[in-house]
Amino acid sequence: MKLTVLVDNNTIIDKYFQGEPAVSYFIECEGKQYLFDTGYSDLFLKNANKMGIDLLNLDAIVLSHGHNDHTGGLNELVRLYSKISLKERNLRIPPIIAHPEAFLEKRENGLSIGATCSTSQLKSIFPLQLSKNPVALSDKLIFLGEIERNNSFEATYPIGETIKDDICQKDFVLDDSALVYKSGAGLVIITGCSHAGICNIIEYAKKVCHEDRIWDIIGGFHLLNPSKNQLVHTNTYIEGNKIATIHACHCTDLYSKIWLSRVAKLKDVGVGLVLEYT
Repeated sequence: MKLTVLVDNNTIIDKYFQGEPAVSYFIECEGKQYLFDTGYSDLFLKNANKMGIDLLNLDAIVLSHGHNDHTGGLNELVRLYSKISLKERNLRIPPIIAHPEAFLEKRENGLSIGATCSTSQLKSIFPLQLSKNPVALSDKLIFLGEIERNNSFEATYPIGETIKDDICQKDFVLDDSALVYKSGAGLVIITGCSHAGICNIIEYAKKVCHEDRIWDIIGGFHLLNPSKNQLVHTNTYIEGNKIATIHACHCTDLYSKIWLSRVAKLKDVGVGLVLEYT
């Protein structure tokens, strides 16, 4: 598997790409191509173009969850594919894979923080594959669906509100999911924001894949000014699982990265980074 960072908060030094506080990764695996999240804007398209990556040959678009820093670029994909499909009738249209609650209305402090592209707009171009259950994208790459939340130190508070069945309720971001790649050296877990809790995600990935070895984790760990209790338990868990490498980024603050670096090999992430796994 080859993963290229199209969007992150940071950029790699001496690589003239742009960043924004969002996530988008281009993934090549077993002869197929996937887009994981779309960032806030059209920046993922601009960076992909500079990198020579063609996003019109995708086999699937996978969304980690419904917040606008991960789904904002969907509007740009609708425009891109609708323009091309009018000219090229044989264009392959990739499905969008996400949790069924990814497109619910989401608010925080009165502001909309959910997807700005409606399901009706998306369905006009893309097939939607919404699943709470794991979805195998290939023999080695799996969308985890709804993450089991079994520990007491993560995912304990809501992120704003969501509208479900016409009822406004606290949003614990049940749509938060991740990808996992089954490498020869262990699992590689790819996250968006880890609202479900990074340790919960790891445990569920191990359960789904029947594999206890973790080779790498890349993505947001949702550690922004976390409690000391959460940091201590997270470090204890990561150390206990002998995780080889972590690429914590996006929604992981510097203080948390310093803590994580005590128990695992922490590596830098930025737009333009390319990671390869066998």
